[in-house]
Amino acid sequence: MKEIRLVVLSGPSGSGKSTAIKALEDLGFFCVDNMPVTLLPKFMELLARNGEISRVAAVVDVREREFLKAFGSVFNELKDAGCGVELIYLDTSDDSLVRRFSETRRRHPLADSDSPLEGILRERELLKDVKAHADRVVDTTNFNVHQLREVIKELFSGPVSREKMTVSLISFGYRYGIPTDADLVMDIRFLPNPFFVNALKGLDGTDERVREYVLGREETGEFLRRFGDLIDYLIPLYWKEGKSYLTIAVGCTGGKHRSVVVVEELASKIDSDMVVPRKRHRDIFKT
Repeated sequence: MKEIRLVVLSGPSGSGKSTAIKALEDLGFFCVDNMPVTLLPKFMELLARNGEISRVAAVVDVREREFLKAFGSVFNELKDAGCGVELIYLDTSDDSLVRRFSETRRRHPLADSDSPLEGILRERELLKDVKAHADRVVDTTNFNVHQLREVIKELFSGPVSREKMTVSLISFGYRYGIPTDADLVMDIRFLPNPFFVNALKGLDGTDERVREYVLGREETGEFLRRFGDLIDYLIPLYWKEGKSYLTIAVGCTGGKHRSVVVVEELASKIDSDMVVPRKRHRDIFKT
């Protein structure tokens, strides 16, 4: 089978799948929504014979009904056939999903009453096996539609390649919760906090004055050296186990100063032919 990049999008209703598939379409992916999973191998076989399409995206969710039970076997069949398939699972907190359904005044497709929560919980149970196959879980709880589009474009704007691992470095504030899609979480609240310096309080970690304050500490340099060595050690091991994505979350209190500086510094120091580094500052503009 010709090497075709297949991105399968899944996740609960309201998690952002429609926004994500439109972003992939803008990137040139041939997009299919709600195709029965059992037809995917034959579909990919036909595309391989066509020879003109190299990137495909498909949405798989609870609309599949009984077909959803076959997802695991079909997913493994695609991989065994040599198809470059990646499963991206968009997840969102229950509270956020309830709020989104309330704001749009839509009824959850699996809810028997006007309350969406029962449908949300039922849907999570139905998608449990799909999520277990995910190459990457993206937490969309704190994303608006523009931010989600940017994340999708960041992940898939590059050429088709199975030879590199995407390492995403995310700064965040513990005040706003730990990113649920993180593989590794590092708490750096032990570093001196620029927030308590009047001249630096209103700035963020991209400002050179804040960077100098954080990086000028002896403990910061020692931490960056040791944590950088750990990342360099882990990347080949994760890659060996077949992991295409690695998300490292670095947190301080508010996600505006220390974690931003450290993520910027770590991203600049990752030096590996097998890695595509990405960085994102989740909470930098929050107050």
